[in-house]
Amino acid sequence: MTTVAASSESPPAPDMNSLTVNDNQEEDDVVDPWNVTSKSAKGVDYDKLIKRFGSSKIDDELIQRIAKVTGKPVHHLLKRGVFFSHRDMHTILSLYEQKKPFYLYTGRGPSSDAMHLGHLIPFLFTKWLQEVFDIPLVIQLTDDEKFLWKDLTLEEAHRLAVENAKDIIACGFDVEKTFIFSDLEYIGQSQAFYWNMCRVQKCVTFNQAKGIFGFGDSDCIGKISFPSIQASPSFSSSFPQIFNGRKDIPCLIPCAIDQDPYFRMTRDVAPRLGCSKPALMHSTFFPALQGAQTKMNASEPNSAVFLTDTNKQIKTKINKYAFSGGGATVEEHKEKGGNCDVDISYQWLTFFLEDDDRLEQIRKDYTSGELLTGFLKKELIELLQKIVGEHRDRRAKITDDVVKQFMTPRKLKFDY
Repeated sequence: MTTVAASSESPPAPDMNSLTVNDNQEEDDVVDPWNVTSKSAKGVDYDKLIKRFGSSKIDDELIQRIAKVTGKPVHHLLKRGVFFSHRDMHTILSLYEQKKPFYLYTGRGPSSDAMHLGHLIPFLFTKWLQEVFDIPLVIQLTDDEKFLWKDLTLEEAHRLAVENAKDIIACGFDVEKTFIFSDLEYIGQSQAFYWNMCRVQKCVTFNQAKGIFGFGDSDCIGKISFPSIQASPSFSSSFPQIFNGRKDIPCLIPCAIDQDPYFRMTRDVAPRLGCSKPALMHSTFFPALQGAQTKMNASEPNSAVFLTDTNKQIKTKINKYAFSGGGATVEEHKEKGGNCDVDISYQWLTFFLEDDDRLEQIRKDYTSGELLTGFLKKELIELLQKIVGEHRDRRAKITDDVVKQFMTPRKLKFDY
């Protein structure tokens, strides 16, 4: 196989044969598309992860260039390092400066009736990217993946995809610029998509898939072929109704960094198919209530706040389960201060509190011991009750007809 080519600003990327998810025997952190754990209370060491994955850090220079090119203030998730790593983002900005087209692609694996707060992060940022660049967006719902990996029937996996689509639409995406699709539906409707899947499958050997994704001899063959399905939306030719059959339009993928192995494989294969390599922007993980050693899990209700939770449930979860970086007693806390690096309430505020000055004041007051844990949790509870409450209201207005509009293959508000 060819080597994954690095952009001019990137460190050398490893050969695809070495892009294994199990390449961290000497590391405390385990990061792959299905598992995220860290032995550190501060969570995953993202600087080490950048080095291990061969991506590039989103630095001040890139952030300033994004602001200059778009003419808009950068998103708080970008300023605060929630989106911290990238592949070929400078190339995307150059395309935009040259008025050349590109599009956005992100996705969701539907495994629960409702999404949780962690699932919101890539969609909130993707919505901002779509608005500032004014480009098409495709959103893949991998209900086939959840059927293969979880104890779900095909019917239930597809039902969850439709329910999750309602949560995604409630984020405020423009139906004229956004196509949401279920793999279980779209692959059967689109010859172009299936042909791209076949092309990817032919380029990747079983040994390479096993090395990249850690597949074992007991894994069903559906899992082994699934990476070709997640790769295919990276190619504009998979959506002829949107891009008029063109295969030369690059895409930008905002996602959590645990999904990167799929797209390292895709970037290796793309030149052999005569397609552009996808660019990526990687986010950190949204930590579980119990601590940053693992990400929030939809299968563990008390690790997460869901977008269907009531105000009472939100208050109870934060007060009961949110790991505190404060002192064991009020006296100790006032003397030594709180640790924002491990305090989950503060960490969650960095994702959702948009006011930079307010966040900095909270950090100072908590670190000094002046702000007690109970008051910090109260600040978070009130913010989340507002965010989740407004989301619930928007979701309640989304009818089956609205979902059908978003999920019907069609031309979007762009000409190619």
